[in-house]
Amino acid sequence: MSGERPVLLIVEDDIGLQRQLRWAYDGYEVVVAGDRAAAIEALRLHEPQVVTLDLGLPPDPEGTTEGMATLAEILALKPDTKVIVASGHGARESALAAIAGGAWDFYQKPIDIDQLGLIVARAFHVHALEAENRRLAARVDGSAGLGGLVTAAPEMLKVTRMIERLARADITVMLLGASGTGKELLARGLHDASPRRDAPFVAINCAAIPETLLESELFGHEKGAFTGAVKTTPGKIEQADGGTLFLDEIGDVPLPLQVKLLRFLQERVVERVGGRRPIAVDTRIVCATHQDVDAMVTDGRFREDLYYRLAEIVVRIPALAARSGDAALLARHFLAKFARASGSAVTGFSTDALAAIDAWGWPGNVRELENRVKRAVIMAEGKLATAADLDLAEPDGGAMPLNLRAVREAADRGAIRRALVQADGNISGTARLLGVSRPTLYDLLKGYDLHA
Repeated sequence: MSGERPVLLIVEDDIGLQRQLRWAYDGYEVVVAGDRAAAIEALRLHEPQVVTLDLGLPPDPEGTTEGMATLAEILALKPDTKVIVASGHGARESALAAIAGGAWDFYQKPIDIDQLGLIVARAFHVHALEAENRRLAARVDGSAGLGGLVTAAPEMLKVTRMIERLARADITVMLLGASGTGKELLARGLHDASPRRDAPFVAINCAAIPETLLESELFGHEKGAFTGAVKTTPGKIEQADGGTLFLDEIGDVPLPLQVKLLRFLQERVVERVGGRRPIAVDTRIVCATHQDVDAMVTDGRFREDLYYRLAEIVVRIPALAARSGDAALLARHFLAKFARASGSAVTGFSTDALAAIDAWGWPGNVRELENRVKRAVIMAEGKLATAADLDLAEPDGGAMPLNLRAVREAADRGAIRRALVQADGNISGTARLLGVSRPTLYDLLKGYDLHA
């Protein structure tokens, strides 16, 4: 990071506007880039907290494709960056698409310097607050947030902030993510943060119910509608009246039932199986799937009109391997939970276990981590669970880091954490293991905000 002042990256190809913006922000360390390549180079070198981004960048200055690609690359490399996009006259749709893609805010051209200055100042303020929140979350080792979700990763905090904003708007939300990433927790968190929080939250896994029973489960049935229907039973949609219905694995709903679900979304009425009377229902739908719904629509396995009804807003949930630091945070959370429940004497992880947790790819995401930690608590023979207790193989490689400083910092943090565990938190013992003096170790602990 350059200097002590907050770093602002301005991505703008207009030379005159570059000068104007640079002059307007003398309170920040201003870095300017005129295209995507220069912007990414500046991001790696200076690690700006806030970026203002003109979506019309060369070689597509009249469109938004290059600007949107730049936005995606910035957030992939540094997810906690606050990106403020510029939209021209009549380009509000592009700005909203950028917000859906992770941009923090947008401003209209021609630029009002004072108004943009307020947006930029607020972005820096929020970035600082979020950084402090992540530090506090790391200290309390597993404090639960939205819906009971345990995270301190910028990638996941961005998702939870988006969920919190969407909770207030009564729109249909689709959660896309691999199995085990916490889709139901987020759906419940959305409900709890919404004005519907005092009404029922009802969840149904569409893949776990046979096709022949799914219609009755969703829409209910009248007495005598089929063999075994000995009484009238409301469906899940009715049960969630006034509240939220979470449809997990929506991609497994058969096409004939998709038609009936579409009718409910359009008219907000249901008809029970065997019934003739439409019943008005006020239920918010949140759905989720791990499947490629776009491909299913193309193949004709999922109705396009239903997809657009269900996916008014799409939220993509990152895999555990893409959530910086969350694997270790969650592992400690689960270990404490299972050790407490089983009366186990296990209190933490050994050095090799921490190394394996940090490096493992977690193909099964949080669910896999939870199961492995549960196994480790059962299998551990001492106070520290080992990599063998977790049944983890040798660590695999990681993704390309932001820059060399980030590599060094990650290596330092990992080495210090492992030494602290091995020395059971003793500062002198940790310093000896690391080959540094006690004052140097104290400086490192303070600089990385670590605690013995």
